[in-house]
Amino acid sequence: MNHLRYPIDVFRPEYSLTADRRRALISEMAEAPGALRAAVNGLSEAQLDTAYRPGGWSVRQVVHHLADAQLNWYIRTKLALTEDKPTIKPFDEARWAELEDARRGPIEPSLVLFDGLYQRWVRLFEGLTPADWGREFLHPERGDLTIEYTLPMQVWHGHHHTAQITELRKRMGW
Repeated sequence: MNHLRYPIDVFRPEYSLTADRRRALISEMAEAPGALRAAVNGLSEAQLDTAYRPGGWSVRQVVHHLADAQLNWYIRTKLALTEDKPTIKPFDEARWAELEDARRGPIEPSLVLFDGLYQRWVRLFEGLTPADWGREFLHPERGDLTIEYTLPMQVWHGHHHTAQITELRKRMGW
């Protein structure tokens, strides 16, 4: 079952990224909205309401989760850039996924949000100085994090959830 939950494996942290590696990750990030949109293209309402794995979220909830989670991480990035080691607020993603907008809402607003958010986030990342990448924030559950540490995590997160959808489509023959 773990392969259904983590079709591209679990996140593996990367430390001390080179400028070339950061550019490559930012480029991958720029492609994430198109990949997500392609993953859900043509799905019916019933298919959107299908769980990607037993006990997992529906495709619809996964799409809304990506918009919610990445918006939170974008704000955390901006807080780290504009405040001195801010403590950021976690959110209960499982409970957010059970709210009405995530369980039953159309996915198009989240796809549009994800696209616009990533356009801004990519632009923000492209403009960071070497010192900016070391800016820190405190995550109460994960400890001290840097912006540099979170870049590969955010790229992985987009790939991870998109793969949950594409792997479901393959298994179901959609």
